[in-house]
Amino acid sequence: MLIHLGLLFACFLWAISFIASKVALESAPPLTVVALRLVLSALCFVVWFAFKGWPKIEWTFARIWQLVLLSLIGTTFHYGIQTVGLQYTAASNASLYAATCPISIAVIAVIFLRERLTWCKTVGIFLALSGALFAMGFSTLLSLEFRGRLFGDVLVFTSIFLWAIFTVYSKKITEELGAMELLGIVTIVGALTMLPVGLIEMHDMSFSSITLESWAAIGFLGLTCSFLATLLYFLALEKLESQRVGVYLYTIPLMTYIVAWLYLGERVGLNLAGASALVLAGVYLTERG
Repeated sequence: MLIHLGLLFACFLWAISFIASKVALESAPPLTVVALRLVLSALCFVVWFAFKGWPKIEWTFARIWQLVLLSLIGTTFHYGIQTVGLQYTAASNASLYAATCPISIAVIAVIFLRERLTWCKTVGIFLALSGALFAMGFSTLLSLEFRGRLFGDVLVFTSIFLWAIFTVYSKKITEELGAMELLGIVTIVGALTMLPVGLIEMHDMSFSSITLESWAAIGFLGLTCSFLATLLYFLALEKLESQRVGVYLYTIPLMTYIVAWLYLGERVGLNLAGASALVLAGVYLTERG
């Protein structure tokens, strides 16, 4: 029961992460938000390793290159592109697109791992893609102009795709190093690479210009979303089958819609509700296939 409650709480934190990012962006530039978020999360992993022991890794050139590349894909570019995209799209839309991550993983696995693509998976991918396009709005897509919400949607989609690449590429390394060890190292490296970028972005600004509300949102993103939620998720993976754990991810869009409606006043129309149904149905069929 504690494992299931922990999983549900982790998904709730991830659902709020899109909204917290919107709040943080009200007075802080996007790459600075990412840098501060990763620094806080990295400090948590440092404390974790101090108590549990530091990862024992053979630091060869190939291993260092793998970890740096994973960090760039899974933290620096993923969080950076997603946070910039959230400046131009709704939090509820971003959460909806996050639910398509298992589909992106399936496609990449077919190409690079040569996994079999069944009819069930094909239908699932089509349904989820249709739902995502429906959420964007066909009139916006037909205009073929990368501005407003469409630009933000494309960036968020790109960040989700990068996370899918990160998941597939890190599968074998996770088996060798352990999930928490890999995530900790990747997060620490990501913080080290993003911190100079954030400082450069803040060159003409002052940290005192960031409001307390934005600081609170950044703290929430770093301490709970990037660290605690990930910790709860991977602790559950040690006890439960991955498919049973993955089912909980489908609750993220619904949680985000409710919180975005209550806190940000975002309108959740019938088109987004219908798109949610299509995406979730598509993800479900893809996982079942």
